Amino acid sequence: MSFKADKEIVNLLESVYGPELAGMLAPRVFELIDQYRGTNAPEDKANIEALTQKDLVLITYGDVVHEEGQRPLTSLNRFMKYHLDELINTVHILPFYPYSSDDGFSVIDYRRIDPALGLWEDVFELRRHYKLMFDAVINHISQESDWFQAFLHGENPYRDWFIVPEDNWDYSKVFRPRTSQLLTEVRTTEGPKKVWTTFSADQIDLNYKNPDLLLEILDLMLFYASQGAALLRLDAIAYLWKESGTPCIHLPQTHQVIKLIRKVLELSGFNSLIITETNVPHAENISYFGEINSLTGNGDEAHMVYQFPLAPLVLHTFITGNARKILEWVETLDGQGLFFNFLASHDGIGVTPARGLLDEDEISRIVDQVIKHGGRVSYKSNPDGSETAYELNSTFYDALNSTESPDRKIDRARFLASQAIMLSLAGVPGIYYLSLFGGHNDKESLQRTGRNRSINRRKYELKALEELISDPNLVHAELFAAYKRMLAIRTEHAAFHPRAPQKVIQADPRLFALDRGDAGKGSSVLVLINVSNEEFKVNLDLNQNSMAGSRCLTDLLNGQDIQVNANQVGLNFEPYQQYWLQSA
Repeated sequence: MSFKADKEIVNLLESVYGPELAGMLAPRVFELIDQYRGTNAPEDKANIEALTQKDLVLITYGDVVHEEGQRPLTSLNRFMKYHLDELINTVHILPFYPYSSDDGFSVIDYRRIDPALGLWEDVFELRRHYKLMFDAVINHISQESDWFQAFLHGENPYRDWFIVPEDNWDYSKVFRPRTSQLLTEVRTTEGPKKVWTTFSADQIDLNYKNPDLLLEILDLMLFYASQGAALLRLDAIAYLWKESGTPCIHLPQTHQVIKLIRKVLELSGFNSLIITETNVPHAENISYFGEINSLTGNGDEAHMVYQFPLAPLVLHTFITGNARKILEWVETLDGQGLFFNFLASHDGIGVTPARGLLDEDEISRIVDQVIKHGGRVSYKSNPDGSETAYELNSTFYDALNSTESPDRKIDRARFLASQAIMLSLAGVPGIYYLSLFGGHNDKESLQRTGRNRSINRRKYELKALEELISDPNLVHAELFAAYKRMLAIRTEHAAFHPRAPQKVIQADPRLFALDRGDAGKGSSVLVLINVSNEEFKVNLDLNQNSMAGSRCLTDLLNGQDIQVNANQVGLNFEPYQQYWLQSA
């Protein structure tokens, strides 16, 4: 390594641990880097500068489809190759490690594959066809893990790998994302102790004040990269560092640890992209980009940040039939970094990220609609003892559409319009598997487990799913075909490159109007989406967008040609109709 690289590592370690501990830890980090350097294969790389409009991420569980006598990861691979090949190039397999709760997010062993899912060989087979995103669930670990069991028995080095606060710890400012107890009492060979549990009694927070633990986690990140993780999702990373008298979220040491992980990966020869998952208000969320380079648009911390405000803003847009607020927000995004755009996920729809962008009445309307449509609401505890809605648990299709009074044509159009907003924005799209075909809330699983998040985590027998997405009598088949068509069109047009320029177009407030791409390079597309259930006509002035001077426009979605007269074009909109217009 160069002197500069050495110094960067030392500086990061000093910012976390101080000069003395950093001096002892740095040689061990350099040794770790040397150990992994040269072990990466070219196909494992995912250089951020190489991302294109073809980069689409499917978010899925390893056992979302299953067949008798087959390992689920093998069935997932088969389903994707047959139904999504050449449309999806990246797969985010939600935690595929042995676990004890939370559908994978309470990890027992970070380095093993859950035998109920398959083998590492199955992961490698998926890697032959797709780039892979791994979950790095490194804020906490299962109480059933060897690490925590060793802690309970007072074994070194694990006795200091978990957080046991002193009696005088000040908890008054701690931010709580749950209503569960912050501390959980456990029995150890040294007597009862209370350990820090941000999310549940089964998810024990790790103590990063111990440099040995940090070194183990750095080794783990390099192991994941060596196993083919082109992208690393840092789960709940905002809570990583704790200090008495602070909110114990977004602390400076957390940001420095993320930068250290990135730097260690880079110096080891891996280009694995770091994606931070922080379900918090927008200003706090984008802090995980670190310092943005004005020339490249890249931050020095996370390569990408989950775009949490998008989902509640899209719901607000379709509830009100007005795109004004979401477009005002889109106008602020330029120069902030590269976003991982998503509407649905295994967790549900975050409410907290909408605060500051929507007022409380507007947020209440979203919450009320989700409840009315059969969804659930999860709450967090506030310092004053009150509780606030934190997350909405519902499939995105049911959050938008009522299952009690369905209107197949309108519901289908509304849902596809919502997805088109996500697909049209600058950044990389993440598509939750249930959204591909408009999956409904799983009330049976909700009743069986008693956990709100189960409503949005339905699993399928492979044959049953294939029948669902191929039966022309079902809306799911219509949605699957239409969604795949949108993806196919999007991947072929450079206007949807993750970094292609985007400009909000001022038009009717019922229109989400966005100009994507570079007109000078002939790669621009004008996206127009009716977010209302109204029919209307718009006379659009093309002088304010990249279509100026065009004589004819083509709608990429249906192949229709539309004549232009003196830079004016008249467009008729049915409820939730959308156009992706390109100069013919």
